[in-house]
Amino acid sequence: MFDEIANTDLGENDLPPIDADWMRIAEFALTFDGYSHWGSFDRCADVGNRWAKAYAERQALPESLADLRTCLFFEQRRWRHYGWEPDEQAMRYIRALVEAIRGKVLAGEVD
Repeated sequence: MFDEIANTDLGENDLPPIDADWMRIAEFALTFDGYSHWGSFDRCADVGNRWAKAYAERQALPESLADLRTCLFFEQRRWRHYGWEPDEQAMRYIRALVEAIRGKVLAGEVD
Protein backbone atom coordinates (compact mmCIF):
# COMPACT_ATOMS: atom_id res chain seq x y z
CA MET A 1 0.00 0.00 0.00
CA PHE A 2 0.97 3.64 -0.13
CA ASP A 3 2.19 5.81 2.71
CA GLU A 4 -0.71 6.56 4.99
CA ILE A 5 -1.75 10.14 5.65
CA ALA A 6 -3.48 10.80 8.95
CA ASN A 7 -6.67 12.83 8.76
CA THR A 8 -5.01 15.59 10.77
CA ASP A 9 -2.13 15.73 8.25
CA LEU A 10 -4.32 15.66 5.15
CA GLY A 11 -3.99 18.76 3.01
CA GLU A 12 -5.56 19.98 -0.20
CA ASN A 13 -2.43 19.09 -2.17
CA ASP A 14 -2.82 15.45 -1.12
CA LEU A 15 -6.22 15.19 -2.80
CA PRO A 16 -6.70 14.12 -6.40
CA PRO A 17 -7.97 16.86 -8.70
CA ILE A 18 -11.66 16.94 -9.53
CA ASP A 19 -10.99 15.46 -12.98
CA ALA A 20 -8.55 12.78 -11.77
CA ASP A 21 -8.61 9.39 -13.41
CA TRP A 22 -9.31 6.20 -11.46
CA MET A 23 -5.62 5.38 -10.99
CA ARG A 24 -4.94 8.69 -9.23
CA ILE A 25 -8.05 8.34 -7.05
CA ALA A 26 -7.15 4.74 -6.19
CA GLU A 27 -3.65 5.81 -5.13
CA PHE A 28 -5.14 8.45 -2.84
CA ALA A 29 -7.65 5.96 -1.42
CA LEU A 30 -4.75 3.81 -0.23
CA THR A 31 -3.38 6.61 1.94
CA PHE A 32 -5.98 5.50 4.50
CA ASP A 33 -6.19 1.94 5.81
CA GLY A 34 -9.82 1.26 6.58
CA TYR A 35 -9.10 -2.26 7.80
CA SER A 36 -6.69 -0.95 10.42
CA HIS A 37 -8.92 1.98 11.35
CA TRP A 38 -11.92 -0.28 11.99
CA GLY A 39 -9.92 -3.23 13.32
CA SER A 40 -11.22 -5.75 10.80
CA PHE A 41 -12.27 -6.33 7.23
CA ASP A 42 -15.85 -6.99 8.33
CA ARG A 43 -16.29 -3.71 10.19
CA CYS A 44 -14.70 -1.76 7.34
CA ALA A 45 -16.89 -3.59 4.81
CA ASP A 46 -19.99 -2.81 6.86
CA VAL A 47 -19.25 0.93 6.71
CA GLY A 48 -18.30 0.82 3.03
CA ASN A 49 -21.29 -1.25 1.92
CA ARG A 50 -23.82 0.63 4.06
CA TRP A 51 -22.81 3.99 2.60
CA ALA A 52 -22.55 2.70 -0.97
CA LYS A 53 -26.15 1.54 -0.63
CA ALA A 54 -27.22 4.86 0.94
CA TYR A 55 -25.64 6.77 -1.92
CA ALA A 56 -27.30 4.55 -4.53
CA GLU A 57 -30.70 4.99 -2.89
CA ARG A 58 -30.64 8.66 -1.91
CA GLN A 59 -27.21 10.17 -2.69
CA ALA A 60 -26.37 10.21 1.04
CA LEU A 61 -22.74 10.42 2.15
CA PRO A 62 -21.12 10.03 5.56
CA GLU A 63 -20.60 13.07 7.76
CA SER A 64 -17.17 12.25 9.16
CA LEU A 65 -13.86 12.40 7.34
CA ALA A 66 -12.91 8.98 8.69
CA ASP A 67 -16.09 7.43 7.29
CA LEU A 68 -15.63 9.19 3.94
CA ARG A 69 -12.06 7.91 3.67
CA THR A 70 -13.18 4.44 4.77
CA CYS A 71 -15.71 4.37 1.94
CA LEU A 72 -13.16 5.52 -0.63
CA PHE A 73 -10.65 2.95 0.64
CA PHE A 74 -13.27 0.21 0.47
CA GLU A 75 -14.26 1.16 -3.08
CA GLN A 76 -10.61 0.88 -4.11
CA ARG A 77 -10.41 -2.57 -2.55
CA ARG A 78 -13.77 -3.61 -4.05
CA TRP A 79 -12.78 -2.68 -7.60
CA ARG A 80 -9.29 -4.13 -7.19
CA HIS A 81 -10.97 -7.38 -6.18
CA TYR A 82 -13.24 -7.25 -9.25
CA GLY A 83 -10.18 -6.80 -11.44
CA TRP A 84 -11.41 -3.87 -13.50
CA GLU A 85 -12.03 -0.15 -13.22
CA PRO A 86 -15.25 1.21 -11.72
CA ASP A 87 -18.19 1.73 -14.04
CA GLU A 88 -19.82 5.12 -14.59
CA GLN A 89 -22.28 4.76 -11.72
CA ALA A 90 -19.54 3.76 -9.28
CA MET A 91 -17.36 6.65 -10.43
CA ARG A 92 -20.14 9.13 -9.61
CA TYR A 93 -20.13 7.80 -6.04
CA ILE A 94 -16.34 7.72 -5.86
CA ARG A 95 -16.02 11.29 -7.12
CA ALA A 96 -18.69 12.41 -4.65
CA LEU A 97 -16.60 10.86 -1.85
CA VAL A 98 -13.47 12.67 -3.04
CA GLU A 99 -15.30 15.99 -3.22
CA ALA A 100 -16.82 15.49 0.24
CA ILE A 101 -13.33 14.73 1.56
CA ARG A 102 -12.09 17.91 -0.12
CA GLY A 103 -14.88 19.88 1.56
CA LYS A 104 -13.90 18.54 4.99
CA VAL A 105 -10.22 19.28 4.45
CA LEU A 106 -10.85 22.82 3.19
CA ALA A 107 -13.17 23.48 6.14
CA GLY A 108 -10.57 22.15 8.58
CA GLU A 109 -12.91 19.35 9.69
CA VAL A 110 -10.22 16.69 10.00
CA ASP A 111 -11.64 14.87 13.02
